[in-house]
Amino acid sequence: QVQLVESGGGLVQPGGPLRLSCAASGTIYSIYTMAWYRQAPGKQREFVASDAPTGPTNYADSVKGRFTVSRDNAKMTAYLQMNSLKPEDTAIYSCIVKVKGSYYTDWKDYWGQGTQVTVSS
Repeated sequence: QVQLVESGGGLVQPGGPLRLSCAASGTIYSIYTMAWYRQAPGKQREFVASDAPTGPTNYADSVKGRFTVSRDNAKMTAYLQMNSLKPEDTAIYSCIVKVKGSYYTDWKDYWGQGTQVTVSS
């Protein structure tokens, strides 16, 4: 099994920064994509950003230029640096990680529990 622990959420003023972390642990042979999604009250969950060993990072248009996704493979941790935050960024942010438990198993997606980000003055 794989566990994902997210941290870094909280209350921040408009224009401020916040950094989220998503640490993976458990039976992990390899990690491929590490991505972030968010869900605002009354809205559907939406893609925010993703990072994979091959190919460029991807961002939703609404966060391009303000958010940066990165990863530390040795720590099996993904990060989401959020700058110039806006009230419309308020949501529960969740990470999703594509993991192989062993060389012989298939890739499987795991979700974190989510962390609340509130942007308000």
